[in-house]
Amino acid sequence: MPDIRARSCIMTLIMLFLILNMAFAQGLFSPSTTESPAVPEENPGIPRTFRNLGLGMSMEEVKEALKADGLFAYRGDPDVSLLPRPNESLIEVSGLSYVRRAFFQFHEDRLFVMIFAINESRMDHYSIFTSISSKYGKPQSLSPAESIWDDGVTRLSVERPLAVKYIDLEIFNSLKEAGQAEQSWEELLRIEFLNAF
Repeated sequence: MPDIRARSCIMTLIMLFLILNMAFAQGLFSPSTTESPAVPEENPGIPRTFRNLGLGMSMEEVKEALKADGLFAYRGDPDVSLLPRPNESLIEVSGLSYVRRAFFQFHEDRLFVMIFAINESRMDHYSIFTSISSKYGKPQSLSPAESIWDDGVTRLSVERPLAVKYIDLEIFNSLKEAGQAEQSWEELLRIEFLNAF
């Protein structure tokens, strides 16, 4: 009989040990701490990059990043065109999955505008808006056409039809002062459509 009692006690202790471990693992019990609750950090600056593509990159750096990124169907130089304004060029590339098309605008070989036309059958405006808002706070400007986050260096906008746009404000403002501001995303699509004829 003592053998059965000993086994019973051991089994009970093992079961109790397993139940307590499961309770701790599921967070039912939490060890007491004297640390103060985490204080949320201030919102970071507006991002200048999307994946491995960043404002300020040279055209060659952007070409290499596009070749290495499976989100884009980059074909090389056929995707590059010169804009009618001096010192400006554009890479227009088809996207795969979430990005339908992407536009990369350069001034004097420096990327200053990135536009990502989003595939609305795979991604929605609300998801993108809430993701960006949770990282960078409320937009400085909000309208039915676009939401804009601006830190004085970079502008990030979510636009309708669904597109995400990054702009280097230093280059953009200097071009604007010179009367050569970048074409809107709708104008770029219009040119693409007309070139198809």
